[in-house]
Amino acid sequence: MKALTANRLSDGEVVFWKDGTWVERLSEAQVFSDEAGAGEAEASARTQRTVVIDPYLIDLVDSAGFWAPVSYRERIRALGPTNHELHGKQAEGGGAVEALRQAHGAARSSGRVNLIRRK
Repeated sequence: MKALTANRLSDGEVVFWKDGTWVERLSEAQVFSDEAGAGEAEASARTQRTVVIDPYLIDLVDSAGFWAPVSYRERIRALGPTNHELHGKQAEGGGAVEALRQAHGAARSSGRVNLIRRK
């Protein structure tokens, strides 16, 4: 399973794709089970350069009945700032936030591996 994420240009907020628009919560994001649908959404999102920057797909795993990113980095992005539990999206609490906190996975999502340049 995959989701599409980016950063909104106007304020830098982490956003997620949902049926042609951008939402701020991973729990509201559209989840793709097939590569074709995910690729189509990513291509469509890349045409909205004035709205977001660098949209890319992330891998998801099931965590307590919610979807959570495999990558630790992406879980941090989905929770907002992690300097304190009362800051960012994590301050809202709820099942989706707890699922993100308890999720386990790889250090890196396969969606970003192709962006890393090795010397």
